[in-house]
Amino acid sequence: MPAPAPTAAAPSVAITYGTYDLFHIGHVNLFRRIKERWDFLVVAVSTDEFNAAKGKRSAVPFADRIELVRACRYVDLVIPEESWEQKPRDILHHGARAFVMGDDWRGRFDELQALCEVVYLPRTQGVSSSALKAHVRGVPIAS
Repeated sequence: MPAPAPTAAAPSVAITYGTYDLFHIGHVNLFRRIKERWDFLVVAVSTDEFNAAKGKRSAVPFADRIELVRACRYVDLVIPEESWEQKPRDILHHGARAFVMGDDWRGRFDELQALCEVVYLPRTQGVSSSALKAHVRGVPIAS
């Protein structure tokens, strides 16, 4: 009897969330670092309506932000983020082995460890959408 054919292991999936306003090198670094560790990256981009509910306003509209993220070579799938509560459902739906966020969110999503690994990666120093917006408005950026 012939040996069974080898089966391909399912790709490891990681998921991350954000507004990704004023797409910058910190976003690219986050996506690259995730792809160095997992095979498939799902990125959820906050809608304008969800941002408004959080008290945030993006400089770049959702339709443009989602296309900018989709164009990044490290990103495999982009979905809208419409609520805080969707994360567990997204993890299960996409089979995510890891939920990954910047370390400025450390501890905020630890309850998701019941569903997958929760990883907080260090942020790229010296860049953020908030700092870029302040700079454009002429507000000095603290170093």
